[in-house]
Amino acid sequence: MRNLLPLISSHSGGRSALTCRFRCGDACFQEIPNTSENEYAGDIIARAVSRRSMMRAAAVVTVAAAAGTAALTGPNAPQAEAAALAGHGHKPNPPHKPAPPGARGLRFSPVAPNKNDKVTVPDGYSQNVVIRWGEPILRGAPAFNPEKQTAKAQAGQFGYNNDFLSLLPLRGERGRQVLVANHEYTDEILMFRGYDPANPTREQVEIAWAAHGLSVVVVQEESRTGKLGAVSRHPLNRRLTATSEFRVTGPAAGSDLLRTSADRTGSRVLGTLNNCAGGTTPWGTTLHGEENFNQYFANGTTAEHKRYGIGTGATERKWERFDRRFDLAKEPNEANRFGWVVELDPYDPDSTPRKRTALGRFKHEAAEPRLTSDGRPVVYMGDDERFDYLYKFVSSKRMKKGTSRAAREHNLTLLDEGTLYVARLTGDSPASEIDGSGKLPDDGEFDGSGVWIPLATGTTSHVPGMTADEVYVYTRLAGDKVGATKMDRPEDVEPSPRTGRVYVALTNNTDRGKEGKAPADEANPRNLNKHGQILELAENWDDPTSDGFAWRLFLVAGDPNDPSTYFAGFPKDRVSPISCPDNVAFDDHGNLWISTDGNQLGSHDGLFGVATHGDRRGELKQFLTVPAGAETCGPVIQDRRVLVAVQHPGEVDGASVEKPASTWPDGPGKIVRPSVVAVWRKDGRDIGV
Repeated sequence: MRNLLPLISSHSGGRSALTCRFRCGDACFQEIPNTSENEYAGDIIARAVSRRSMMRAAAVVTVAAAAGTAALTGPNAPQAEAAALAGHGHKPNPPHKPAPPGARGLRFSPVAPNKNDKVTVPDGYSQNVVIRWGEPILRGAPAFNPEKQTAKAQAGQFGYNNDFLSLLPLRGERGRQVLVANHEYTDEILMFRGYDPANPTREQVEIAWAAHGLSVVVVQEESRTGKLGAVSRHPLNRRLTATSEFRVTGPAAGSDLLRTSADRTGSRVLGTLNNCAGGTTPWGTTLHGEENFNQYFANGTTAEHKRYGIGTGATERKWERFDRRFDLAKEPNEANRFGWVVELDPYDPDSTPRKRTALGRFKHEAAEPRLTSDGRPVVYMGDDERFDYLYKFVSSKRMKKGTSRAAREHNLTLLDEGTLYVARLTGDSPASEIDGSGKLPDDGEFDGSGVWIPLATGTTSHVPGMTADEVYVYTRLAGDKVGATKMDRPEDVEPSPRTGRVYVALTNNTDRGKEGKAPADEANPRNLNKHGQILELAENWDDPTSDGFAWRLFLVAGDPNDPSTYFAGFPKDRVSPISCPDNVAFDDHGNLWISTDGNQLGSHDGLFGVATHGDRRGELKQFLTVPAGAETCGPVIQDRRVLVAVQHPGEVDGASVEKPASTWPDGPGKIVRPSVVAVWRKDGRDIGV
């Protein structure tokens, strides 16, 4: 048996204090925005009559549906229940069956936990830096010079702190693809020599505005390897920044809650901020989640500002000194224009990106769609805050196939009409068996059922006491009113393209179970939760428009030698340790790939692959680690290539341009630069086979 890995001290999760300052405005050290008294799952469980039998019946029906079986009735129901649960991965790998050398797609030697100041990959794999912060991508943009930065130059260069990545096909240009990247936030201490946080200059602020937002850049693959390189000055290359124009669309567009002195129509916004993860649509656009937007706004004045974590004083970056829209005492509605999902058409460099109000406003980690059987998109979303909620949006329109102009114009309206829902989860075990330690209940799993509660459809509110506009703009308050389940920081939410099951990364919540805070429940079973978990959700009858679902915890993260961890029943002595799951993606084999943020186990963050089906369900292996101070973001998993965004390398307490904590990616004497990295097999074969 391994000894438990040593825990390391941290500011919040495993992040440095510097990361917390600039990424989320010290969110974990502020008052928790959700002070609602909506019921905890444990309270519901304790009151339910014969709940265990009822919930198990509901779960069996939904799980059976997800596994492709018929409704369970009649004398053979017990046997059918056992078969359905086994099909859903309820049982570990039978020991008598011969096993291949890892699940297909995961046949590589796992990387050991480490603190290497580099991207560490498995034996037999190579890597290259695809693009770095500051590299020119637009015509006229100069080469990056950290000592001579300007806002004009940065507006034509790859932005800072790359997060979400999407790789899209580029027809007619052999070996080329379109890379789309989010730029979540700036860390001015690591960007500017001699930076004074109390007195930023206008030039520094305008450079930071230009370093936020989105980048579109065409990349070229090297035919003999998996190496990718940016094609500078390609006609599709594009930068969107904190001062670019965005359209507001959907049912809340034009609302009084979105109007400001600069935009009396409530339909045009300058900029997108704190874009975290995102999604890629079946119709060829990308979605971008505006997350910790609250930290950019000073002098919050209302209860709604407080519910969204906006402070009453000055901000860290002091942008309010240079643009009145960041001062809510002067423009109280400006913050309402952020916190949306943005849709971008990367194939049209002249198009105006759109903020989709029908998907609600909160701290969007990501937005990943799937299609219904009749072609309507359903988008799953998490609100990345302690004790906030899980959502989905069901469109009322069907996608049109093809690439004609008419089809594209129609598909660009799909996310403006539909119904927005929030989730309530209920466990199927007695409250007495959920003691906050992470000990499995007597039935051997954390599982149960849930309902999707409608919040609004078009201009109709389903929340008593709130108008539709209020539901969309103050979605968190709508979730409070209807009693949504408080979760442990729901971040990326991804439906499996193969099975339709939905996987929710719950990163951590060290406030779970503290006095006056929500106690452990079956979906969030550990108090003082340092390591997080991944929830697996099966919609009733595998219908994403359903108003009910079954769920179970797929992974309970941490050191495998810790009794509170769980890996879908797979033997824990054969998995890698993992802490703080954040972004997730799927490969073509159905494996879930997980990037981490804030590892609490004494190692750098990394990327992991885990089998979600078959005899090796729950087998989890580490594929790479990132450099000192960095977070792993944006994973893209292709047959022969893996891409990751290495975000905030060197972001360690006490670090600065003058005193770097990392020499990645360019070595000693060079400024630390967030970058995108490609990894491939040296022999040219598919990843992990």
